Amino acid sequence: MKHRHLAACFLVFALALLVPGAPAFAQDRYAAFVADMDTGEVLHARRPDATRYPASLTKMMTLYMLFDALERGELTLASQLTMSAEAASRPPSKLGVPAGGTISVETAIRALVIRSANDVAVMVAERLGGSETAFASQMTDRGVELGLTATVFRNASGLPDASQRTTARDMARLAHALHRDFPQYFHYFNERSFTHAGRTYTTHNTLVGRVRGVDGMKTGYIRASGFNIAVTAERDGRRLVTVVMGGATGPVRDAHATELVEAAFSTFDARRDGMILANLSSPRISPIREQEILTAELSGLPGPTAMGSAVEGNGEAAPPVRIVVEDIPDLVRPGRDTGSDRVRFDSTAPATLPVASASQPAARAASGGWAVQVGAFGSRAVAQARLETVLGLAPALSGATQVTEEVTRDGRSLWRARFEAIDPATARQVCADLARRGEACFAVNQGA
Repeated sequence: MKHRHLAACFLVFALALLVPGAPAFAQDRYAAFVADMDTGEVLHARRPDATRYPASLTKMMTLYMLFDALERGELTLASQLTMSAEAASRPPSKLGVPAGGTISVETAIRALVIRSANDVAVMVAERLGGSETAFASQMTDRGVELGLTATVFRNASGLPDASQRTTARDMARLAHALHRDFPQYFHYFNERSFTHAGRTYTTHNTLVGRVRGVDGMKTGYIRASGFNIAVTAERDGRRLVTVVMGGATGPVRDAHATELVEAAFSTFDARRDGMILANLSSPRISPIREQEILTAELSGLPGPTAMGSAVEGNGEAAPPVRIVVEDIPDLVRPGRDTGSDRVRFDSTAPATLPVASASQPAARAASGGWAVQVGAFGSRAVAQARLETVLGLAPALSGATQVTEEVTRDGRSLWRARFEAIDPATARQVCADLARRGEACFAVNQGA
């Protein structure tokens, strides 16, 4: 087996640091996947091959088929599409064109990307496939050609259908295929609004224009799926695709997707700077163990002997974390083994609360005197996102003060993520609970 290394002390995905918990993500709906779009390397995977409902991520495939028709000369951007009574009957989100009305193909593209218009999806399906059912079958067949082997489409919109299914990995492959095969149309995914019939519509993808480097793709929601998103992003010549499925709300989904994007680029930065712990001749180290060692180092603590152990342990060793490392198919060329690593942990998710900075001493109450440290990261944004994620896992920390603190050791500048002003019993119990979930955690007596 050919292995690519999961090294680097900033490899925060493989560190199991961005695992969402039950309050924000239902476990029968949650999945996440992050990959390097240029190399196909999988950087983060949580239930990437579990069956999920795509919701309006389906429209990415509808758009793929529409772009393909444009390239074959079957349509032009100025071609007119007619709204049938069947298409007009679809529930929102919709553009609201009356039956018999027409719009251009270019307007249809924007309506699908920005408005996520269900009526327009059917309009496109009927024009290209004769009927939505026939078109959905064509979508499925073309998807298989693209490597979407676990995906079945039953409609063009993503509206509820018990037989319509996909996986986070397949949606990442589809996003990659759209960028690879139709770069001339990709700019539509980066647009944040469009106007039709005197009304302006804004994108559902709030990461575009807000998170540095994010330049597409699509969001989706039905009750059975939860809130889904597929996003692409590029910084310093490195391009990512990120998929999150099953969020309880749009903001929760967006926050988790943001933390995955930020963590991915932090990983690339660490590699670029040569901050790598492993090499071809050294033994592979458990990614969770890497984070424990790093956290202990930056806390001034001795290295841990068990995950979740406190400075004054209770004598109970935490159960080992199950880590699966295996070869995966290449994202770029489905079916070809590149030896890339996939690291998969049992998952559970995030909530959102304000975070105090270490520069705000008034926020750091002295009551309790203990702290729970949950990681050290390459940026304040990632440290803050980690605090939000852990709070979803440990409600007992809701009364604690959240702190992100910059620490420099041996020329390295990292951000420590801590919950402070906790009593010792709560600190120990929280770390024990987190350890059972496979989460790195240290209880620290700040008065010692």
